[in-house]
Amino acid sequence: MNDRPASTAPRPHKPLPFAPIDFEPFEGGSDPARISEAAHLAARALVHSGQASNDPEVTKRLVSLADDEGLEEIAEIWAASPAQSLPGALWRLYALRTATLQDPEGISIFFQAGQHKAQVAHAVAGVATSPNAEEITTMSNAILSGAFDGDFDVALDRTAAFCRVIALGQATLATEREAAHPEHASKLTKKAHQLVRTAEDLEGAAKSWRKGELD
Repeated sequence: MNDRPASTAPRPHKPLPFAPIDFEPFEGGSDPARISEAAHLAARALVHSGQASNDPEVTKRLVSLADDEGLEEIAEIWAASPAQSLPGALWRLYALRTATLQDPEGISIFFQAGQHKAQVAHAVAGVATSPNAEEITTMSNAILSGAFDGDFDVALDRTAAFCRVIALGQATLATEREAAHPEHASKLTKKAHQLVRTAEDLEGAAKSWRKGELD
């Protein structure tokens, strides 16, 4: 029998299990099945925990996951997941936010170049006209926040729209620089094509989510 008096102090809350380290027991080296299991488990925990909470601090922690844990850590679990899957969609959201935060000035230039030509620009709600680097960073955080405190499919569609605007800006600048800087123009064109594919992946994931088929 335990003779110790019962404590009246409140029990500390266990942090939400969304760090990659929390899923190490499910990792199995190079076993694709176990890696996939870990990827889906982590993705479900992130999205469901975020949407079940009304705490802004929880959302903030989820958004900054890649900052705290490192994008490489997330990549080990999610990067190989199919685009039309929950972990695959989350990987694209985090990777795009990280890329934006690494070069907000460059992204703002691309966004401005494509903003007035892209028909999907209006889908990036809350964006300023000709956003500067700080506004681009704020927008990137807001879009990812929506995956956890809003409608997940809307966050996917907004990110897809963001990608399409950036891609159009890159393509526009590539055309302008083709004669003077052909190598740089070629790189911009390649990046634009990659972003369009990413946008298509995110749009497909959003449709699957609305059908209840994204897992």
